[in-house]
Amino acid sequence: MGTDPLYRLLAWLSPAYPIGAFSYSHGVETAVEEGFIKDRASLVTWLESVLLLGTGVVDGALFAAAWRAAEAEDWPAFDAVAERAAVWRGTSEMALESRQQGGSFLSMTRVAWPHPALDAVHERLAGELSLPVAVALAAAAHGIALDRALEGYLHAFTASLISAAVRSVPLGQSDGQIALAALEPAVRRATEAALAVTSLDEVGTATPLLDWCSLSHETQYTRLFRS
Repeated sequence: MGTDPLYRLLAWLSPAYPIGAFSYSHGVETAVEEGFIKDRASLVTWLESVLLLGTGVVDGALFAAAWRAAEAEDWPAFDAVAERAAVWRGTSEMALESRQQGGSFLSMTRVAWPHPALDAVHERLAGELSLPVAVALAAAAHGIALDRALEGYLHAFTASLISAAVRSVPLGQSDGQIALAALEPAVRRATEAALAVTSLDEVGTATPLLDWCSLSHETQYTRLFRS
């Protein structure tokens, strides 16, 4: 029957994949605390900004660049993307969030879905990869098309933040799914924008309030999440 790349992608991006995503809110917890997110409509507005002006822009571009380098087996270029991804974070919590999940993803995938490219990168970079770079590496190594893998990654990122909001606002599960449906166009636009990037030097963000929420979360008194 052969292998099914879609099956692998669905496995990796499932909430059940043990990378610790449930522990992070990407600033959503503080946004709820400060009243920026208080219902479904404000959650959708917030996440549209994250996808189209903030982290979605950066992670999408990093994902595409890492996938292309890995697919071409241009490992110096891949390592340069990985190095940039490691430092391209606005706060310490954002860096921890991406680095911890990326390292966990790489470790788990090397065990469950082994490939020589994963082992080689793990050895070269001591297992330290940001999450978008780690998922892009696995996708390229296992023959999953860039556009499908990237849209899947951004969908999973969005769904994870919605899950954090459902637990924090709180919102009902129905509101969470309605929000996810409403964000489908934003995920697609973020994917298309990332695919169109020709140089990482052109990429930037415009979400200072997201960075402020992340910084504030570092000293927030009551916290459920690590970011």
